[in-house]
This record gives sequence, C-alpha cells and structure tokens, in this order.
Amino acid sequence: MRLIPFLVPTLLLAACSQPASPPAETAATSPPVASTAPPDEAPAAGLSPDAVEPAADAAPPPAAPAPAAAADDVRQRIDRVLGDAAQYEAVFIAFQKAVNGGDRAAVVEEVRFPLKIANGATITGPGEFQRNYERILTPAVRKAIAAQTFDTVMVNQQGVMIGDGQVWLNGACLDTACSRTEVKIVTIQ
Repeated sequence: MRLIPFLVPTLLLAACSQPASPPAETAATSPPVASTAPPDEAPAAGLSPDAVEPAADAAPPPAAPAPAAAADDVRQRIDRVLGDAAQYEAVFIAFQKAVNGGDRAAVVEEVRFPLKIANGATITGPGEFQRNYERILTPAVRKAIAAQTFDTVMVNQQGVMIGDGQVWLNGACLDTACSRTEVKIVTIQ
C-alpha cells in the first residue's frame, strides 16, 4: 500500500509526457518537408530553411499520373464493377455532346425510361421528358455535364456518376443470361 502514493503521480506524469524523439538514424532518413510557398516567400515561422528545402540528394516527388493512366483506371474499374467500359464511355460522350449541343432528340436517345429525377419523381417516357426538358436539365445540371470528363467520373455498383450525382448511367440486361447489356442514363437530378 505504501507504493500507491508514489506510483499514482509517476503514472500520471508518464501519461502526460510527450513521446520521445525518433532515434537520430531514423530522423536522418525521413523525407524532408516540402514547402508549398512560392520560392520568393519566406518559410513558415519556426521552421528552419533546412526543414523546408529538400535535401540535394533527395529523390524528386512522384509525378502525378498521366491523364491516359487515369482514363485507364476508370475503364478498368468500370469493366470490373459494371462491365463493358467502352459502352459506358460511348453513352457518356453521346449524352454530353447532345446536352451541350441542345439536341433534345439525341438526349432522349441516351435515356432509359422510367427516368428518376429530383425529389423522387419519375418521367415515364420521351414525350413527358421533352415537355419537362428545361425543368429536368437545369442550368446547374447542364454545367455539371459540360464540366465532367470521362477520365474523372466516379464509379460504383450503382453506375457511373456525372458531377456530384446530377446524372447516373447504368446498364440493364437485355437477356436472361445478361450476356448483352444496354447502358443508358437512369437518373437526372
């Protein structure tokens, strides 16, 4: 029992203390901290120039993936998760071109009915879509479609997403074995 008064303060101090610095050999092999400040600006307060400037013998940072690699990643993910990436890309390009060009008939060709729209409503066919075209393809939705590139679409089990979820593409089986599919726009919101 005599140890408890001695151990409690010691344990509390140990719990509050800062972790020890890494050994000198680990610190020497750690990558340098890179500065995001332009070269003509001074380093952040409290940092020495050595902490901001990379060492002369340090390896250069890895390059960002090339756009072709990003597109390949999207295609591979579509192939793996949804199937036939070429079909998704063809529908994406045709839909984007039709919307950007204001070709309502071509837009309808890329849509599967019934089409889910904002607030849980549905559009049952091409005529209803044409009558509500401006309400469905609002300026914000058209802007998201125009800004999207196929290389940067988001892909998951629900389909391919354009923008922040304004438009979704997905495939449907055309036969019982699902050996043939058709990709169309399934949601615009």
